[in-house]
Amino acid sequence: MTDQLTICPKCKAEESCYVTPINEFHNAYACFNCGYATSDLMRDGEFDVEAYEQEMPELYKDLKYLDEEKRVWYPQAINIEDKGTVFANGSGVEDWQWSAIKSIQLTEEEKEYPKFKGKTHKSDSTSLKGFGNDFFEACDYIELFDVK
Repeated sequence: MTDQLTICPKCKAEESCYVTPINEFHNAYACFNCGYATSDLMRDGEFDVEAYEQEMPELYKDLKYLDEEKRVWYPQAINIEDKGTVFANGSGVEDWQWSAIKSIQLTEEEKEYPKFKGKTHKSDSTSLKGFGNDFFEACDYIELFDVK
């Protein structure tokens, strides 16, 4: 099973949707153009949307998308501890954007706090930035694609 890039079923951007095999019959899809994700297991009528959405922010529920194959797509939220977080941010369908916040290393003192137990980084609230509908730029801002 090999990962591949394909045309996104949601936004129709070419070679922007990363397809990852889950098993012999099903794939997961994550588009780096529109920022949405789904899988072949998340089909309307076959998957418990209500249970899945129970802990989800209202904005993410409002932004869900149903494609031609009845797969349910949601905005991605990417959180890499030593890089940062990319997420959909806003008050509703007509007023949202991709946002990103960078991570910074914890101080030695902060590492002693119970809330940071086992952590090395925290979000840097001064680095929060909006990117409109440009998911890729939000990911680039937190250096998601930098391989060291």
